Amino acid sequence: MLKKTATTIVISILLSLFFYSSTVSSANKALRFQMPGTEGTVDLANFHGKVVYLDFWASWCIPCRKSFPWMNTLQARYKDKGLEVIAIALDESPRDAIAFLETYSANFTIGFDREGKSAEAYGVKVMPTSYLIDKKGFIIKTYQGSPKKYQREIEATIEKLVAE
Repeated sequence: MLKKTATTIVISILLSLFFYSSTVSSANKALRFQMPGTEGTVDLANFHGKVVYLDFWASWCIPCRKSFPWMNTLQARYKDKGLEVIAIALDESPRDAIAFLETYSANFTIGFDREGKSAEAYGVKVMPTSYLIDKKGFIIKTYQGSPKKYQREIEATIEKLVAE
């Protein structure tokens, strides 16, 4: 009985996270972070002057799996125009994140925040959550949940931001 109740609760939480999606407008300064990454230290300050698509993800997040191919496309399509995709893994175990990356390749910057301090600072409440940051370092838009339904909006906003 207890096992069935616990399973029901876990499934309910996962489904609510999967189906919960919304956008939040904001104009806050993006908070600087530094953390280890696949290619050395990831420091948001190094991307000043660029448009940044910042994504928080975890290996257990099903929508995150689906967003990686699209983020690769974003990076390829807009990198020369000044976009950088940064994806921050929030797995407690780096091994889980590395195993994920072996399956879902990433042609963009990956950071590892196993303590979740950056996610806490940014107010991440659901997975995935992403932020569009302009060239001046301000958060233009926040996206919660699967980016699939926001892809056109995100790309239109990126087009506008890289043209500024």
